[in-house]
Amino acid sequence: MIKNIIFDFGGVIITLDQPEAIRRFASLGLPAASSHLDAYTQGGIFGAVEEGRIDAETFRRELSLMCSRELTWDECRHAWLGYKKELPARNLEMLKRLRREGYRLILLSNTNPYMMSWAMSPEFSRGVDAECMAGRPVCDYFDAVYLSYEVGCMKPDRRFFAHVLEHEGIKAGETIFLDDGPRNVEAAAEFGIQTIQPVNGADWTQLLAARLAE
Repeated sequence: MIKNIIFDFGGVIITLDQPEAIRRFASLGLPAASSHLDAYTQGGIFGAVEEGRIDAETFRRELSLMCSRELTWDECRHAWLGYKKELPARNLEMLKRLRREGYRLILLSNTNPYMMSWAMSPEFSRGVDAECMAGRPVCDYFDAVYLSYEVGCMKPDRRFFAHVLEHEGIKAGETIFLDDGPRNVEAAAEFGIQTIQPVNGADWTQLLAARLAE
């Protein structure tokens, strides 16, 4: 019986727009921007800030060097936020329904302080239908939130999943995980966690409802 549902953030809760993120970083002066940005797991200084090996200020300084000009925190934030495309109201409605039905909802994300400065603020759901608790941060929709830069590792690293299972005190067999990344889904399945791999931006709500009804 499923008691816990773990959600990826980008590609599941919000729709990702990687081309726009690439365009914004390129506009800052980042050479070969597309080679630095991945849809699932970042590398270089991008991976370092998402894994918590460097902080946001160090990232800003390092990116400034790569772009050959001094960048502001806001410029870096604007570029990172290129990844966010939309927040479908149906997703928030589903989260509300699932919590009402007694499921424990957990957010598990490869992310960074720049993205979370938006997601953990009222900006996250501002403008969404009021029935979805508009104007609330993403943490208001979940019982627990695990962020790569705070935990110190990124999906598909098995340590990330092990950390959540241990810290939450939950059983893999009573848990389902939604993520648009194939390697992330494979890593979760190795623990015996049930998985759903929706396409970025697809409506996963009915698929999840059907799985829970089995």
